Amino acid sequence: MEKKSSFSSRIGFVLAAAGSAVGLGNIWRFPYLAAKYGGGIFLLVYLILAVTFGFALMVTEISIGRKTGKSVIDAYKLIDGRFSFLGYLAALVPIIIFPYYCVIGGWVVKFLTVYITGQEHEATSPEYFGNFIGSTAEPIICLAVFLFITALVVLLGVEKGIEKVSKFLMPVLICMSIGTAAYSLLLDGAVEGLVYYVKPNFSLFSIKTVIAAMGQLFYSMSLAMGIMVTYGSYMQKNDDLEKSVRNIEIFDTSIAFLSGMMIIPAVFAFSGGDPEALQKGPTLMFVTLPNVFVSMNGGHIFGLVFFILVLFAALTSAISLMETIVSIIADRFKIKRPVICLAVMLFSFLIAIPSSLGYGVLADFTIFKMQILDFFDFISNNIMMPIVALLTAVLIGFVVKPKYISDEVEVSGKFKSKKMYNVIIKYIVPVCMVIILVSSILGYV
Repeated sequence: MEKKSSFSSRIGFVLAAAGSAVGLGNIWRFPYLAAKYGGGIFLLVYLILAVTFGFALMVTEISIGRKTGKSVIDAYKLIDGRFSFLGYLAALVPIIIFPYYCVIGGWVVKFLTVYITGQEHEATSPEYFGNFIGSTAEPIICLAVFLFITALVVLLGVEKGIEKVSKFLMPVLICMSIGTAAYSLLLDGAVEGLVYYVKPNFSLFSIKTVIAAMGQLFYSMSLAMGIMVTYGSYMQKNDDLEKSVRNIEIFDTSIAFLSGMMIIPAVFAFSGGDPEALQKGPTLMFVTLPNVFVSMNGGHIFGLVFFILVLFAALTSAISLMETIVSIIADRFKIKRPVICLAVMLFSFLIAIPSSLGYGVLADFTIFKMQILDFFDFISNNIMMPIVALLTAVLIGFVVKPKYISDEVEVSGKFKSKKMYNVIIKYIVPVCMVIILVSSILGYV
């Protein structure tokens, strides 16, 4: 049996976990949700939820990982044998997400090559993105490139691969985000977008704002998919757990906030102040933004830097998803890491192909009226993740009690937020998860 890997330092753990949290959810999903649900009021609600609801769930998952020293399946089994099924359910989430996430990562690879090769004007055509994802070979090749880079980092292991890459990518991401946001704010008409984004307008507040912010937080922080349990199992006992979670939240929220600063003012400037221009879902990044970039002075450089940044963010999340799957298999079977990585890469590639073709030759094949990729996204993010979080809160809040977690946190320092944590994990998390589940199901129906 191979010796359990670990991060060499607290900063290594924080940057790797933050890298997992920072992904397409921060750079693409957060800005268009902020625009759709009231700008500044959405931002305020999100921040409140991040330091309460998000904090409690992340502390729980990292503590479970560090306390048990196991990946997600064995971790839940060790806590209480009756909840073994929950480990399997949580393990299924990254297995479902990783292949289709790599499809979207492949789209980012494609658009980065567009800016590298100077084809950004062609990309402004409304049909360009649709024609690309509707084709057969090119999206699969881009998917394979993205998947190969991800697998290479995971193959190198926790300290030599994930930690080293995260120590490089996360500071670069922060610097690029600040620079790109600053440039965006200099555009004519950008100030109006900035005001809409940062100034809370309480007349725009609704329960939908809270549900959207909660869902985004869940999606953004890599919660309820086994990732934080896995990374927690690599965390050293003397690293301050509560402080680490706060640092991860700061990194994650900062990137999300800066992404809004990059995109919302720029699109406002481009659209003449129309918030609807931001509510385009996937096409925001791949259709609207290329048009924004070509309208700017220096737009080629802006676009190139932006898609490098998006690729880095997509890779850090993909790495954590694949590492979680590899860790689960390594804990269950005595197989060498290179063999597991190769098997996971090939399996994920084969499973990703239908999602890629779902916008082309398989476009007429739908599941519950959803495209293949959209179905996998709905099942994992809207159904399975809330169920995992709900049952985890029940397990910790009412079966083994919050002391199970607070004892682990206090191994490495005082748990300053213990009282708040106890209330949130027992009462607020279950209620929030039920609200997300009900709203997801009603939204589908």
